[in-house]
Amino acid sequence: MKNFLRNNGLSICFLLLFFGALIGQIFFGFEEHNKELIDEGSTAITLSSYLISGHFIQSTFENWESEFLQMALFVVLTIFFMQRGSSESKDLDKEEEFDREPSPTRKDAPWPVKKGGWILKIYKHSLTIVLLLLFILSFCAHFYGSLKDENEQLALKGMPLESASDYLGDTRFWFESFQNWQSEFLSVFAIVILSVYLRQIGSSQSKPVDAPHMETGE
Repeated sequence: MKNFLRNNGLSICFLLLFFGALIGQIFFGFEEHNKELIDEGSTAITLSSYLISGHFIQSTFENWESEFLQMALFVVLTIFFMQRGSSESKDLDKEEEFDREPSPTRKDAPWPVKKGGWILKIYKHSLTIVLLLLFILSFCAHFYGSLKDENEQLALKGMPLESASDYLGDTRFWFESFQNWQSEFLSVFAIVILSVYLRQIGSSQSKPVDAPHMETGE
């Protein structure tokens, strides 16, 4: 058990933080949504009803959507673009280990590498493929939740409901998306630039403290 925790500490820590934050979101979102319903002259809903409400689905997946978009773009764009001095960039002046073609004879190589063919072709891009699929799924779930929440609000006011095709061009949905996307792009820009000049000893995301500013890569 001790070795398992040591070997998987980073993922376990972030998974626990995720569930802690999700529980906080559910608790406060539930209270906030019921407050809004009461202000609109409706009645409060139960927690189980809240978990399938548009309010919860929209607020959850609009954030997941932006995270997966940011990660997918970061993985892809670091193939083609570089930033001299950044720990998040490939070195401009030499070939990197991750650019080499996979060798099926390498000890403990993953099975797709040993299998070769179309399986290897997919595996070579599997990280990007999965991140993009997660983005698309989150985008669709965000759209569904946002549309559902919009129609729940319209129903309370006795107004006509929106169709999916009409809502796809609605300013609310795209405002929700872009306000999250811009924050993710800013955070990536910040780590790319700040890692040129600033350090954190012990972190794999930082260069060594005594490394020159223009030394590129970790």
